[in-house]
Amino acid sequence: MDIRDLWAEALAGVLARPVRSALTTLGTVLGITTLVITLGVAATAGNQIVGRFDELTATAITVEVPARPGGGPLVGWDSSAEVRRLRGVTSVSALAQTEESSNLRVTANDLVDPTRVTGQTLAVVAGDPELPRAARGRMVEGRFFDAGHVRRGDRVVVLGDQAARMLGVTRLTGAPAVFIEDRAYTVIGVLGGLGREQVLSTAVIVPPTTGAGLGLRNVTRVLVNTSLGAADLIARQAPVALSPNHHDELQVISPPTPKRARDGVQDDVNGLFLILGLVSLVVGAVGIANVTLVTVMERVSEIGLRRSLGAARRHIAAQFLLESTLIGMTGGVIGAGAGLVSVVAVSAAQRWTPVLDARLALAAPVAGALVGLLAGLYPALRAARMEPADALR
Repeated sequence: MDIRDLWAEALAGVLARPVRSALTTLGTVLGITTLVITLGVAATAGNQIVGRFDELTATAITVEVPARPGGGPLVGWDSSAEVRRLRGVTSVSALAQTEESSNLRVTANDLVDPTRVTGQTLAVVAGDPELPRAARGRMVEGRFFDAGHVRRGDRVVVLGDQAARMLGVTRLTGAPAVFIEDRAYTVIGVLGGLGREQVLSTAVIVPPTTGAGLGLRNVTRVLVNTSLGAADLIARQAPVALSPNHHDELQVISPPTPKRARDGVQDDVNGLFLILGLVSLVVGAVGIANVTLVTVMERVSEIGLRRSLGAARRHIAAQFLLESTLIGMTGGVIGAGAGLVSVVAVSAAQRWTPVLDARLALAAPVAGALVGLLAGLYPALRAARMEPADALR
């Protein structure tokens, strides 16, 4: 049988029952569409995560400073100035914080009222004047202490917004004070809107010179913000700038690379939808196999006539395999188009930039054709095994 005759017969067999062929194709369309949407949404979501992997994450570095029992401090309060000189650093601040087990009792007044709680056990943090900028916060009320407060050792504090509510400090008129371990400190500001270091929202912040009297003499960590793209370099340079002789003892917490974030998102989304896509493909393959088998049973007399006129078994098998492959390939083409349109629609609805791989448009029809080919194997073999006499009878 000529290849053109084979194509003509297969196409005629598919178009002879258009409604049935369309319904059979639908299973493959759904499977391919799901797979294309999975890959497209995964790539788009990964790109979107990287696009938003900006100032809040990709530029935030924290240097943890361990304690040295019996030794001097690893990082001095003036060491942050050395980090600030590095190219790519936008802000830096050193701070010292009480451990959770050593938090101090803070009260809004020195009166004991047995009818209500007047004090809280809060974290006390010593920080330099750059802390609000390094923590990406803003002053909700009042002001932050400056270099003059630090030099003079003034007993002033800035409250985190949550700490202010807990202590009942609602306004700063009249220079309100809080008591830390029975000593009064003037509240000059309330810090809120923190982009990092959320612990500061429930903390009492004091200047470093004032914090020394509360046991906060040594820096415990340094907050560094960088320009986009500079985080990896600054993460390597900051420990050396902070403590040239003991930089290997400092622990740097730097953001993951954008590629790692993108790959992680793609893996998560792929894992979520890939099974659904495979199940849809299996359902489509079963549908093709079932309809092809029914078609074989309906065309028994035709098969017998073809065999009696000289058609070989391979010709019969090839015709039914080609029919099922055409159905699968058609489903792949339609599914690829529907999937790409869906990815673009979802991206437009979410105001994302769609990421489309041109290889999907080529791979999807091939995958559909392969599904149709595999689904048609058994029906084609069954048709090829029919004896002409039995088929005609």
